[in-house]
Amino acid sequence: MASKSKILFIGGIGYIGKFIFEASAKAGHPTYILVREATLSNSAKSKVIENFKALGVNFVLGDLYDHESVVKAIKQVHVVISTVGHAQLADQGKIIAAIKEAGNVQRFFPSEFGNDVDRVHAVEPAKSVFETKAKIRRAVEAEGIPYTYVSSNFFAGYFLPTLNQLGASSPPREKVVIWAMEIPKQFSTRKMTLGRPPANTISFNELVSLWEKKIGKTLERIYVPEEQLLKNIQEAAVPLNVMLGVRHSAFVKGDHTNFEIEPSFGVETTALYPDVKYTTVDDYLNRFV
Repeated sequence: MASKSKILFIGGIGYIGKFIFEASAKAGHPTYILVREATLSNSAKSKVIENFKALGVNFVLGDLYDHESVVKAIKQVHVVISTVGHAQLADQGKIIAAIKEAGNVQRFFPSEFGNDVDRVHAVEPAKSVFETKAKIRRAVEAEGIPYTYVSSNFFAGYFLPTLNQLGASSPPREKVVIWAMEIPKQFSTRKMTLGRPPANTISFNELVSLWEKKIGKTLERIYVPEEQLLKNIQEAAVPLNVMLGVRHSAFVKGDHTNFEIEPSFGVETTALYPDVKYTTVDDYLNRFV
């Protein structure tokens, strides 16, 4: 345990956060979570809270908007990981300021967990979301804080259970909507890690073919041109327009795989952790057959 890093998580106990918190604790890292008192007493969060307590997670009372409490929490650890959601991305400047004042952080991970925002070709409103993340990157670099940017691309739980069919609750068995005629491949000190495992770097058409093989049936493929998707984005309300914008960036522009990962700026996760066995798209789809 003495060789393990003390890690502080700042962000909601939501979809992303709870998985990362649990992984940290199970890996043996002394794990701290900045939480408001109201969160600890929230009955809707009680099951998650109890699970973390059983794992030995340390809850530190504080609030992102209370500078002194954040500094105090940061002084207890070596690493800070932000898992804040979309609405608080810009507020990570407060974390940066607290890290600078604390002066002891060896590594900061800002909230990323998606596209590499320095290499996207997005339209609004997703463009503004990516630009906010990029501004936080520049602020971290300007302050000279040791950092890692984690670009994990898609989360399997968001897209694979429905093959990216909006409004669906399970994978299609009759027809499937595919955006654009040729879908680019995408599943899947200074440092950036990019989640692009070889077995999970497949195109949308290849994904559909994989699913067809599993269910022994050929689906009707309905191709939606980019112009129609752009129209849908313009007409949709929040948060659907953001979700569609992210899909446009990934599926149409290919922003997850339209660049080579150069040693000058990053490394692919399976090269960084060759001994870690990851779940393939093929294996993941088996649970829905």
